[in-house]
Amino acid sequence: MLVTVIACTALTASGTAVAQSSSGSTFSLSFGDALRQMQQGNRSLQIADKGIETARAERDKLNALWYPSLQGAGTFVHLSEKIEVKQPLSTFTDPAKDFVHNILPDDKFISGILDQIGSHTLAFPLAPRNLTSVGLTAEWVVFSGGKRIRASKIGNSLIDLARENREQTDATQRTLLAESYFGLRLAREVARVRQDTYNSLKRHYENALKLEAAGMIDKAGRLFAQVNMDEAQRALEAARKEVTVVQSALRTLLNLKDTCSILPTSPLFINTSLPVKEEFVQTMQMENYIVNQLQLQSQIARQQLHIDQSGYLPDIALFGKQTLYAHGIQSNLVPRTMVGVGFTWNLFDGLAREKRIRQSKIVRQTLALGQEKAKEDLSVGIDKLYTQLQKAQDNVRALNTTIELSEELVRIRKKSFAEGMATSTEVVDAETMLATVRVARLAACYEYDVALMNLLALCGTPEHFEQYIVEDSPSSIINH
Repeated sequence: MLVTVIACTALTASGTAVAQSSSGSTFSLSFGDALRQMQQGNRSLQIADKGIETARAERDKLNALWYPSLQGAGTFVHLSEKIEVKQPLSTFTDPAKDFVHNILPDDKFISGILDQIGSHTLAFPLAPRNLTSVGLTAEWVVFSGGKRIRASKIGNSLIDLARENREQTDATQRTLLAESYFGLRLAREVARVRQDTYNSLKRHYENALKLEAAGMIDKAGRLFAQVNMDEAQRALEAARKEVTVVQSALRTLLNLKDTCSILPTSPLFINTSLPVKEEFVQTMQMENYIVNQLQLQSQIARQQLHIDQSGYLPDIALFGKQTLYAHGIQSNLVPRTMVGVGFTWNLFDGLAREKRIRQSKIVRQTLALGQEKAKEDLSVGIDKLYTQLQKAQDNVRALNTTIELSEELVRIRKKSFAEGMATSTEVVDAETMLATVRVARLAACYEYDVALMNLLALCGTPEHFEQYIVEDSPSSIINH
């Protein structure tokens, strides 16, 4: 048991109360403690963090275009013939013969010698049949029509997009936590109401036994009290099972051991007033994750359009080559070191550039329409959630009065029943109505809390949720 306590304690935030029970460890967690616990080992958040790292790597890859490239290459070539220069000697002897004839018109001796020499061909070998070379080639693009600048901006936008995705994932997990955390608080409070109802009906049944023995009520009245007591017990058992189910879901979300029992300390709450709906709408337009993601995607599309338009400009680059080893190639034929500057200019590519530009423009237009539609849809969602909050506030105000009436009715009918002035049915009806309205008030508060978290997540500010939590006195869970 001690090992279980230590293992579970290490997973909770500092300052969390831990109580030992026969079945395991009980942790008293506020909503803030549960939030920090969830963020420590949440798989979805870890995946989103990896997305940011991937975006940074992509940005660095795009920034690599600013640096020169250096490549090493080696080749071995076997030629079918030697590389050589062949020159017939007659090219040289024929002018000499003409010169001799001009001086000695009847000369045959010298002309014969020149004819014999001119019949041969002079060959100069340049390279053998087997050639080998190893060298380095460097290239540095100094002008690319703005492609590198646009690519760097795209890389930065990709990181911002990944961060927005991470924030959206965090908001989703916060919403799930609110549903599970306050769902557990609701289940516990409902179980407490069912326990109070069962205890009250059990005392009513015991009083019915005494009145039956005294002859003040008949057997049917006592049986009616017993049946409703049993029904209250079944409702209590169902509520306890619901607590177990919701607690298991919350443990999974918080990555706690199965032997740990969670006691939520932050109450179900409801605020008496809220900011006007227009404030939430304005916040949504600036902070919502979907809107921001579409805005970033639009920026990326704009930079991509500029990149496509720069295809009309040439690329200018410095280059150099250094031969480290060469066999069969003389340096006087191919120098070992070369440097220069060159450019490439795509003059016609089958209208591919024009099609890419048109496609980029269509993407930008689509993203602009998507952003406007997203704002409209989100405004409808905010209106719906805000209405749910107002409805929950109205329900709680109405139920508070109903609860006061039901409590007074239960008191009067119990007293009347003890004096033989009221039937068992009247007492049970009063107890049932009191339990029903108490559960209804709890459900209204739960709906308010979950709707508020969804509203703040829709606005992109789920971290403000804790500012709305009302820490009430131990005697009440509702802020009247």
